[in-house]
Amino acid sequence: MGRPLPVRSVSEFGPHCWQQVELVSDDMVLLASSARDLQLSLDRFATACEAAGMKISTSKSEAMVLNRKKVECLLQVTEEILPQVEEFKYFGVLFTSEGRMEQEINRRIGAASAVMRTLSVVVKRELSQKAKLSIYRSIFVPTLTYGHELWVMTERTRSRVQAAEMSFLHRVAGLSLRDRVRSSAIREELGAESLLLRVERSQMRWLGHLVRMPPGRLPGEVCRACPSGRRPPGRPRTRWRDYVSRLAWERLGIPPDDLEEVAGEREVWASLLSLLPPRPDPG
Repeated sequence: MGRPLPVRSVSEFGPHCWQQVELVSDDMVLLASSARDLQLSLDRFATACEAAGMKISTSKSEAMVLNRKKVECLLQVTEEILPQVEEFKYFGVLFTSEGRMEQEINRRIGAASAVMRTLSVVVKRELSQKAKLSIYRSIFVPTLTYGHELWVMTERTRSRVQAAEMSFLHRVAGLSLRDRVRSSAIREELGAESLLLRVERSQMRWLGHLVRMPPGRLPGEVCRACPSGRRPPGRPRTRWRDYVSRLAWERLGIPPDDLEEVAGEREVWASLLSLLPPRPDPG
C-alpha cells in the first residue's frame, strides 16, 4: 500500500488551484472558494492518489476556512470527516483562519530569542567576533526572518524585529544598552547589514517576481485576486500588495500607478533594490 499523504485543505480563492497540488509530494494544500468546490477537488485528488497507489492520511489532514467569522466546513475523505482547525503550519509558516500574519511574526521573534538564549557561547570572550557573526548570519537571522517576504510590517513589528536583532548584535560586540551606542554604529563596526533593510529588499524583490509571472501562475493570481462580497464594518485590513506598494513609494519614490511597470523590468528593479538605503535609527 502506498505511503499515506497528509492534505491541508483551505477554503479560499479559486478552484483552479487543483493543478498546483502536485508540486510537493509529501504535503499538499487544496484551495477553493467554497466548501463544495473544495470537496470536489478533494474527491478528485483522492481518486488520483488511489490510481498512483497512494492514499490520503486522514489522521494528518485538516481543513481551515479563511474568514473573519467562524464558518463550518465539513470535508469528507472515504467517509471520514476531516477536523477543522483555526491554524496550521505549512512549510514552517503558521497560517490562521483570520488570515493574519502577526502570530507568525511573533513566533519567529520568539524562536530567534530562544536561539539567542540557547547559544550562550555568543557572550564568551574565548569565541572570536568573526565566529559570533557567523552564528548570527547562519542561525539567528534565518530563524528570525523565515517566510518574511509575505509579512505586513507595522511600526510596532519593525521595532520588535530591530530589538531582537540588536539584542544579539550587542552581545556580539560585547556591549549593553547602558553603553548607549547607536544601532547603526554597532552594525557598521561589525559589518552587519540592517535586518529591516534585508526584509524590505526581499519583500520588494518578491513583488518583482510576482509582477513578472506569466498569467496562470498561482502566486501571481493570488496577489492580483479581488475577493468578492461585502466588507465588514470598520477599518479595512492592509493587504500585502497595498503594504508593499506603499513601501516602494516610501523607500524608492515609485508611485503606485507606475510600480508594476518599473518592477516588470528585471534589471532596473534589481538595480533600484541594490541601492536601497537602510532606515535611520529611531530617535
